[in-house]
Amino acid sequence: MPERVRQMLPSVLSVLLALGVCWALIALTMEPGTATDAYLQMLWGGIGNWPACLDGAAATVITRPLGESAMKAAILTLTGLSVAVAFKVGLFNIGAQGQMLLGAVAAAVVGAQVSLPGVLHVPAALLGAALAGAAWAGIAGLLRIYRGVHEVISTIMLNWVALSLVDNWLVVGPLRGAAEGGQSITGTAEIQATAVLPRLLGEGSRLNLGFPLALAAALAVWVWLTRTRSGFETRAVGLGAEAARAAGIPVARRMGLAMALAGAMAGLAGAVLVLGTEGRYPGTLGAPYGFDGIAIALIGNNHPLGATVSALFFGVLRAGGTRMQLLGVHKSFPELIQGLALLFVAGRMVWLALLRRRNVAPAASAEVPRA
Repeated sequence: MPERVRQMLPSVLSVLLALGVCWALIALTMEPGTATDAYLQMLWGGIGNWPACLDGAAATVITRPLGESAMKAAILTLTGLSVAVAFKVGLFNIGAQGQMLLGAVAAAVVGAQVSLPGVLHVPAALLGAALAGAAWAGIAGLLRIYRGVHEVISTIMLNWVALSLVDNWLVVGPLRGAAEGGQSITGTAEIQATAVLPRLLGEGSRLNLGFPLALAAALAVWVWLTRTRSGFETRAVGLGAEAARAAGIPVARRMGLAMALAGAMAGLAGAVLVLGTEGRYPGTLGAPYGFDGIAIALIGNNHPLGATVSALFFGVLRAGGTRMQLLGVHKSFPELIQGLALLFVAGRMVWLALLRRRNVAPAASAEVPRA
């Protein structure tokens, strides 16, 4: 079995096992037929009801679900990349949620307060979000490099600092949107029309420029890690910092760069959410996409392209999960599937041992004793 396939199989098997366990839970508490129908509803809600479209239904039965899936997949891809990039240099970035919050509020400020042509406004807002996320992650990076503070501790604490700073002060205080029509606004002011991410399928879908942007970011990170000197040195530091230092690699610089890039990815996730769907920074961002990025990265084997595939899959499940309620199944089952898959992936060594035993057994049986 090729090594690359062997490394991928634990994640694939973990997801399939999680799907099977959740189907069994629904079947045990309701009926097997209901469990199957609920999974079909989740599928149609994520990729579109193609049978209905072929029977003559409007194209929106496909474009709208695909737009919702792409929107969620884009954010999950970027937060997954945030965690995966830090992993490559041997750091565990738990702070993608806080970095995402800073990126989101930066995008909201640039989008609302800065007046630029559309061709410049969107890039400026995205750049502001990336820089804000990179700066916030850079704090944890500097603490690790110069003071030896473990990044798990610092990034967790910075998440809470970001939450208090943004949601409990900036958004309800200095950056609060002005009242319109005598009614108060929750969150920041609406971004200008020139800062809105363009929709790719018009009003028939919420699919916007954020999705190809996330795919491009994943491809760029993969190229950087596999085709550039700094990317090679980053992976070398992750495999062994002391050995890399002995080989003349600037370990501190590579750690700092990786943490800044990780923060930039999370900041872009916040920008995609604000510029693509919310239109401003709301009272709270709601879904903890930053923490979901940990699961996405681990299930994707900490590979940029693997994290992208994982994000696409769970984006479809997340988008279609609400349709399970039509059959009385709670909409949180996609999150349960994701959590179980992460739990099973954590037993990666068990999967690899089983696969190794499967490969060794046929080889042993094929040996013929000599006379």
